[in-house]
Amino acid sequence: MSNYIKVFTGDIIIAQRIVADLEKEDIIPVIKDQTDSGLTPLFGSSNSILKQIFVHKDELDKAVLVVENITSELQS
Repeated sequence: MSNYIKVFTGDIIIAQRIVADLEKEDIIPVIKDQTDSGLTPLFGSSNSILKQIFVHKDELDKAVLVVENITSELQS
């Protein structure tokens, strides 16, 4: 994965939105699950699972703009 750079780590819902918008820009992201700990909770929500989104380094500038647009929109 040395040619891929992480552009986002966070909630699954936000990650899905970012992936959809990246794909609209013809960027093919790589998605990886990242749990908060080494243990998956027996009970509880899926909030303990974070999604990491990676893009090819050649598409980094374009991908960062997409991620920034979505995160700033959600903060307002």
